[in-house]
Amino acid sequence: MKRFAKGIKLSSALLAVALTVSACGGSGGSNTASSELPALGDRYTPNADTPAWQLDTKKETTDLTWYVNADWWNTDFGKDLVTKKIKEDLNVNIKFITGDDTKLNTFFAGGDMPDVITVFDSNSAVAQKASTWAWPLNDLAEKYDPYFNKVAAQDTINWFQQKDGKTYGYPDYSNTQADYDSGDIPAKQAFIIRKDVYEAIGKPSMKTPEEFIAAMNKIKVQFPSLTPFGFNAIGTGSGSLGDGFQDYLGVPLEDKDGKFYNRNLDESYLAWLKTLNTIYRDGAISDDSFADDGTAFDEKVKSGKYAAIYLDGTPQQGGNLQVFMSANPGKEYIAIDGPQSTVGNQPILNQTGITGWMISYITKKAKDPAKVMQIFTYLLSDEGQMLMNFGIEGETYKKNADGKVEFLPAIKDLQENNADKYKKEYRIGEFIFFGHDRYKALSDDSFPESIRQMQEWGKGKLTPHFILENINPDPGTPEARSLTAIDTTWYSTMVSLIRSKSDDDFNKSLDAYKKALDDNNWAKIVEIRSEKMQKNKEKLGMK
Repeated sequence: MKRFAKGIKLSSALLAVALTVSACGGSGGSNTASSELPALGDRYTPNADTPAWQLDTKKETTDLTWYVNADWWNTDFGKDLVTKKIKEDLNVNIKFITGDDTKLNTFFAGGDMPDVITVFDSNSAVAQKASTWAWPLNDLAEKYDPYFNKVAAQDTINWFQQKDGKTYGYPDYSNTQADYDSGDIPAKQAFIIRKDVYEAIGKPSMKTPEEFIAAMNKIKVQFPSLTPFGFNAIGTGSGSLGDGFQDYLGVPLEDKDGKFYNRNLDESYLAWLKTLNTIYRDGAISDDSFADDGTAFDEKVKSGKYAAIYLDGTPQQGGNLQVFMSANPGKEYIAIDGPQSTVGNQPILNQTGITGWMISYITKKAKDPAKVMQIFTYLLSDEGQMLMNFGIEGETYKKNADGKVEFLPAIKDLQENNADKYKKEYRIGEFIFFGHDRYKALSDDSFPESIRQMQEWGKGKLTPHFILENINPDPGTPEARSLTAIDTTWYSTMVSLIRSKSDDDFNKSLDAYKKALDDNNWAKIVEIRSEKMQKNKEKLGMK
């Protein structure tokens, strides 16, 4: 479940230098740290059936430094209910440091390494070289906390295994096949429309291009103050009209031979981009939608400016949708069956995959790796997950007769009416290291009322996209640079296709994109991606 924009890319050139320094014995590297994990002494005897944090006899508080490679991370610790409880249970004090790639690089070049590092790209140089600067979680668990193996997902551990057979980092929101099969993971994509608008135009089908165009024209006539169709802010990517829309249309993940498939050129997807071009020329898509940033899009959702939206990230828009719903009873946004494949494919909506999102590592400079391992285990356990998602039983939530978790009235009121105070004093749902969506299924209070119908609509439509994870060319290679150029070209091409002034312009833009593929060694990129897809299948035991 992706909470924020994932555009956090590592500066490959600088990082390569930094990692070279550390690998050659610079002050930040593994060569200056002990090659063996420190002994526990008589602190405690590890037990596979009991988490180590409950066994540890260490009296003094452990002070740790935790670097998160994102400026937006809340660095407070011990001031809110969630982190106060972590501090109390684990007898630990955490100093969070945040920054960008430049700050991250200084650790490897300078030597003043934190105890824990969290990054956001498992394909990055820093992640791929983790064996040079981080302790293997396998070894940490064996020596300090074998209970970790009970709370960590083995499929996730296997997925992150490096060439030496060890796993160094563990992510949040890593969904395995079992998680998808459980039905507990909610869909995050939907075609939504204002209920009052939908009823006023006669609740028409919008599944085919012709039906969709007709519905947009009706909206334009009957609701002239609204923008008939909207979509997530595009920014430097494709917003919700790229992979997300392709998923909605059931565009295949691979070709008939099991090789990489360029979904951007899929027949059904292009037919719908042409449909969007038609309604754009009819005035149903505003030019502002291509220029709006996330804040502008949020405000339009909050005010119900769009009649219909293809939305990727319903949880992230839940608050804005709730604001509109509360202020406009009977006009709330609802999910319906929107555009469908022109060749009969069913939706294959995606959620966070097995790679997850934020990935955390215990560095070889950690002052007390045993204590850090205890934190990892604690946060992954049911106890830690319940704390992070719901707080403390009796103080913030109770369990009803059906076993469902319910926030206490005062907490629920804060959540709905005073979000700033709720965040500052409780931090429930925000401290997301090793978080997982399956815990959200334990409570109807996990998500605002505004998106529950959308999530209900999405049941049965999720399909893992595991085979497409981490298949890009390695950072720093010529193919990686070519792919960056191709992706940039596609983002501008997609906008050009939708905004084309004529069919001829549409075709010219498409031809220019195809030429960019040829000019940037696309065949080699496809070969690399296909090889990595095969390795993914082998990891997952797929044929």
